[in-house]
Amino acid sequence: MSDAAFMRRALDLAERGRGLTSPNPMVGAVVVRDGRIVGEGAHLRAGGPHAEVEALAAAGEAARGATLYCTLEPCDHQGRTPPCSPAVAAAGITRVVAALADPNPLARGGGARLRAAGVTVELGLLAEDAERQNRAWLTAMRERRPHVTLKAAATLDGKIADVHGGSKWITGEAARLHAHRLRSESDAIVVGITTALRDDPALTVRLGEPWPREPYRVVLDTTARLGADARVIQAGTPSRALIAVGTDAPADRVAALARAGANVLRGPTRGGRVDVVALLARLFELEVRAVLLEGGAETHAAFLEAGVVDRVALFLAPLLLGGREAPGVLGGAGRELKSAPRLGPMSVTPLGDDVLLEADVIKAAR
Repeated sequence: MSDAAFMRRALDLAERGRGLTSPNPMVGAVVVRDGRIVGEGAHLRAGGPHAEVEALAAAGEAARGATLYCTLEPCDHQGRTPPCSPAVAAAGITRVVAALADPNPLARGGGARLRAAGVTVELGLLAEDAERQNRAWLTAMRERRPHVTLKAAATLDGKIADVHGGSKWITGEAARLHAHRLRSESDAIVVGITTALRDDPALTVRLGEPWPREPYRVVLDTTARLGADARVIQAGTPSRALIAVGTDAPADRVAALARAGANVLRGPTRGGRVDVVALLARLFELEVRAVLLEGGAETHAAFLEAGVVDRVALFLAPLLLGGREAPGVLGGAGRELKSAPRLGPMSVTPLGDDVLLEADVIKAAR
């Protein structure tokens, strides 16, 4: 087997942690000696053993003189668990092949420590694959804000509801199940107050009872209009409901939300709405690394205008609604063609009668 084959095995192992490891990344590790895998590991939850430690434990004495393949540079940070780089050196590993350098300012430096200990360290093998696998966490570490995926279910003519505001159900069961998988990979699900009042969504993950992680359920509610009996508060642990209000939100309404158990986040406004950039900074402090933005049209537009949408996931149903009153995927004032954000590369996934279009927002080089 080649170096690339062993790294692909490490990437496969890392996938076992999808949706479970935040605020940590997904990481897989493989220990190879004399061309044979002698130990494997994956990081499966925050606070649990790191992939490298699991792989070294499985390898035991066979790790001496072996090569360690890992999808991310071994960390050099004492957090919920001890740093990995000293453990790798102590195990007798002589060569480390990592797909990516660690961009986390708290944890990076493991490669330098290993080189100082006489270990050969190589970076960059299958880096593009590793980037895609951990795109949300990597964005969060580099930008110091959560990665944002704009998700919507729409008709072929771009409508997310009919002329009466009805949206259940535009897409079919297979698409809705996949949408819950996207929720399960997120740390926070965000909607605007119009969507919260119109649809009364629970914003929970329904992939088994109970899903082991409960994403924050966030409502942008500048003037605290949400009722204390809203499902977004009552459908899960109330304290996991975050209601983002403006500094001038009426005190009595804020108090009612707090009494219901919700966490109220007071913050600045911009243009009469919750400042989404400030909100993302606050969510990052709460260890939110991935945000799933679920509407509505004006909320989508606010995040897009702020330049903080990183990816789009658009579920399209074979329907046509038309009508000026039926809301589309994007609100706001609109823009000229030459200033439209460009997406790519595009992936298309059939889901029953529907399709899922996914693409990253192409950002200008800094």
